[in-house]
Amino acid sequence: MSQVLLILCLCIYAEGVLVAKKDPAKPKHDTIDVPNLHVMKLMLSLKSRGYVRETFSWQWYYWYLTEEGIEYLREYLHLPEEIVPATHKKAQTSRPARPSGGRDYEGGYRGKDGGPGRDFKPNFRGGRDGGRDGGRDDGYRRDGGFGRGGGGF
Repeated sequence: MSQVLLILCLCIYAEGVLVAKKDPAKPKHDTIDVPNLHVMKLMLSLKSRGYVRETFSWQWYYWYLTEEGIEYLREYLHLPEEIVPATHKKAQTSRPARPSGGRDYEGGYRGKDGGPGRDFKPNFRGGRDGGRDGGRDDGYRRDGGFGRGGGGF
């Protein structure tokens, strides 16, 4: 049993998270070569001590290591401070930097924050006369109706 415990502790510490289907009769966990019941019971024990946070959704358990859990497992596994779970490592982003200078991709000026320039004047009036019906002249009156509403158009 101690070998199973060691394997599970190493797995949860390496990733920082662990997932298991709620199926105690399952002979083996999906990613770890141990019985699913052992995974569920170890994580229940760690949860009761406050070392992991648990989320349950659609018959799956999701466990996340807390800061106390990281410290506990670091002591238990005799790991140095430099080794941290994968969820605590800073990701290296390879995205290009945003273009600066307030220039649009077509070359037009878009203002200091990238929004429309000072001369932008939106027009929301609709059609020809800009009335309530948007300038439609199809013979229907759209400003009345039955009941409390304004006609529904």
